[in-house]
Amino acid sequence: QVQLVESGGGSVQAGGSLRLSCEASGGSFSWYTMGWFRQAPGKEREFVAAITWTGGSTDYADSVKGRFTISRDLAKNMLYLQMNRLKPEDTAVYFCASTVVSLSRLANSYRSWGQGTQVTVSS
Repeated sequence: QVQLVESGGGSVQAGGSLRLSCEASGGSFSWYTMGWFRQAPGKEREFVAAITWTGGSTDYADSVKGRFTISRDLAKNMLYLQMNRLKPEDTAVYFCASTVVSLSRLANSYRSWGQGTQVTVSS
């Protein structure tokens, strides 16, 4: 059973940066895609970014493309999301998740989820 634990959330002013981390354990992830999703109050969970664990191919939501970077450290089993030029509309709880569907953008295809970490961007 894959276990995921996020960290690195916090409060920042617009234009600032944060880096989220996600520690993965409980299995071999060579065939997995790892993703970041976010959910703002009253809104549905939305796709942010995804990366194939072995090949490192990436996909981004249009709303974050050019500002956010997803990466992973194979040796440490860590997933990261570097968030630059943050905007108030980026405020949400951010989740990491894993799926066997390559670069999926669909939340319901992800089987394991972390507990989430809050990101708050003030104007």
